[in-house]
Amino acid sequence: MEKRYIAFIIKNREPLLLQRKDTVSHACRLMHEKGTGAVLVVDDKQKLVGIFTGRDAVRMLAEGHHAPAMTLAEAMTPEPHTIAPDQTSIDALREMNDRGFRHLPVVDNGVIVGIVSRGDFKGAELERLGDETSLWERIC
Repeated sequence: MEKRYIAFIIKNREPLLLQRKDTVSHACRLMHEKGTGAVLVVDDKQKLVGIFTGRDAVRMLAEGHHAPAMTLAEAMTPEPHTIAPDQTSIDALREMNDRGFRHLPVVDNGVIVGIVSRGDFKGAELERLGDETSLWERIC
């Protein structure tokens, strides 16, 4: 199987970036328009401070929060795990699988360069992750 690097996967894509003060309703509207499942939340210096995903939106609604009034700062997952662009697809899949994520921000020396989601990966990559997980379960 060919190694795919994260930099190749995110090439020519712009992540959706919003500020902490933006509302959940605004984020959900943009996510729907752009067909994306996550927003990267940044501070005034464009540094990553959180991630807001469809799962966060569902959790908020289930808890009875009022989306038009709630800010991303209140709803986001703070300080998300990240991956570097020089890591491989299997590195990203392992991280997402081990931690239960569907989205992983890509950061290079503190600068946001993209985001990968589980849907970005091909059958062979997913198959390899399954093989590794199965082997690990047998060993342990």
